[in-house]
Amino acid sequence: MSHKRQFILITVTALLLAAAIIIERKCSLATWQLLFVYLVPYLLIGHETLEEAAEGIAHGDPFDEHFLMTVATVGALCIGFLPGAETAFQEAVFVMLFFQVGELFEGFAEGRSRESIAHLMDIRPDLAHVERDGATVDVNPGEVLAGEVIIVRPGEKVPLDGVILEGSTSVDTKALTGESVPRELAQGDEILSGCVNQTGAVKVRTVKAFGESTVSRIIELVEHAGERKSRSEAFITRFARIYTPIVVVAAILLAAVPPLFSESYMQAFPTWLYRALMFLVVSCPCALVISVPLTFFGGIGGASRKGILVKGASFMDSLSKTGTVVFDKTGTLTHGQFAVDAVHPDSCDAHRLLHLAAHVEHFSTHPVAAALRDAFPEEATDGCRISDVEELAGMGISARIGDETVCVGNSRMMEHVGASWHDCAHDVGTIIHVAIDGVYAGHIVINDKVKDDSAEAVGKLRELGVGRAVMLTGDRKEVAEHIADSLGLDGYYAELLPDGKVKHLESLLASKEPGTTLAFVGDGINDAPVLALADTGIAMGGLGSDAALEAADVVIMDDKPSKVAMAIRIARRTIRIARQNVIFAIGVKIAVLLLAGIGAATLWMAVFADVGVTVLAVLNAIRALKA
Repeated sequence: MSHKRQFILITVTALLLAAAIIIERKCSLATWQLLFVYLVPYLLIGHETLEEAAEGIAHGDPFDEHFLMTVATVGALCIGFLPGAETAFQEAVFVMLFFQVGELFEGFAEGRSRESIAHLMDIRPDLAHVERDGATVDVNPGEVLAGEVIIVRPGEKVPLDGVILEGSTSVDTKALTGESVPRELAQGDEILSGCVNQTGAVKVRTVKAFGESTVSRIIELVEHAGERKSRSEAFITRFARIYTPIVVVAAILLAAVPPLFSESYMQAFPTWLYRALMFLVVSCPCALVISVPLTFFGGIGGASRKGILVKGASFMDSLSKTGTVVFDKTGTLTHGQFAVDAVHPDSCDAHRLLHLAAHVEHFSTHPVAAALRDAFPEEATDGCRISDVEELAGMGISARIGDETVCVGNSRMMEHVGASWHDCAHDVGTIIHVAIDGVYAGHIVINDKVKDDSAEAVGKLRELGVGRAVMLTGDRKEVAEHIADSLGLDGYYAELLPDGKVKHLESLLASKEPGTTLAFVGDGINDAPVLALADTGIAMGGLGSDAALEAADVVIMDDKPSKVAMAIRIARRTIRIARQNVIFAIGVKIAVLLLAGIGAATLWMAVFADVGVTVLAVLNAIRALKA
């Protein structure tokens, strides 16, 4: 039922109920005549609840909130026909009316939650402009193959992942990352599906089919996020299935047994039947069954708006208890891209040292070689003659540049050619030594740049009370120590192979504080084993790393380590709101049940304890949407 139709139905029922009350007061009608007057608003507002209850009974699963509402209200309609009992027609209609009010608020809140996640669905592209046989044709993105050329015009969504062949533009990545600052892209840059092209038309060669693209993977991830229930949700579901039949049996006993101990069974029975009906209405677990899953759903939606994709409510539980965070270094705390940090010449000037090193590494695919070439772009056009290139495994590369033999590599390379080398006394990083004709010429320091918000990430974790922040890396001890000290980490383990990371993570898991969880933060490409081993695996999504989306429980789409603290904060707030709802709902119900047991409660109190509490719990659950 649409919200608009439901609202109209509630309004009309309220008017009819008011009219029925006026008729009851102004006209002297028999009990059976009053029943027909109140049946009009009752059936109007309650027909769907009655149908749901009948379907549940037909399918052998009767014990739900619709069944409880039906039994309670039908009992209220019938109680007035017992000897000496007063009618409860108004109460019966009000129970159904307020139940629908609660359903309306639930639908509104769930709609808000779905909208918060549905903004990701807006990234799904409608068309792709593909170049085929010298013409541009518009096709469904699912029909485009990897390797085809597409055109993306200004204002359009990028339909598939690819590399820009022609043109430059700025793209809006907000739907993927939650960040509002556009990214500038040019020829040769990677462009991802789901981004919005803002300024210039670009030609793109696709690198993946639509089903494997970033946009498809994210949409699939979000659509299945609700399937993994948290421990709280699973408990509530099991609780309701066991609790409801117990409540029904208890209500029957409450109506039937106490009158046996009175002087007149038939005189006492209406009183205890009324109390049993109140007991049924109060006992309905609507507030718990509705508000707790809704809270988790809202938390997932709120996180997604910040570029944090949580794969299920169960990971909200583990995130909220995080007491130890273990970081990978490369690609997580650092950019994962090497760059020349310093040039320290010995027997030649800095420009020549960098010039020769870049030429020797001209044909290498190693990241260090790429850093040297990037630092000296002129090497591609200065006309130097390169010959006799030889790579020495585990040491470096040698080549003839003009008439000189230049060796570039580590300390073992220098010892191999007999050059008298020395270590860097000023900087920490990867040291690239250079020798010219066997004579030591100097060294170049290359570093992986620390991300701007890495220190902020560690500081925010401290503010949240996270006890330990540790780094695992395969890099050298000196580099790891420098980064750990500069970021304020509690410790580090360096020079680790993948199996070494697993062993250290197992040790950290064994030594964590009881009642807390351990989160591992990695780039999701070479850290899959530890991402899976940790209580919570958090991957830097790299704007769409396939391995990250597969291996992790939580994906941070914009690669900012500071979002780890944000994810924990959102999870803790979500759990806090869910607990508030549980405590409030159970507390009010127990209070009214006690009053009902001693005859001090009315059916109006019962309505509030059920529907009123549900409405308040749902309104509280909506707060989880705001990350």
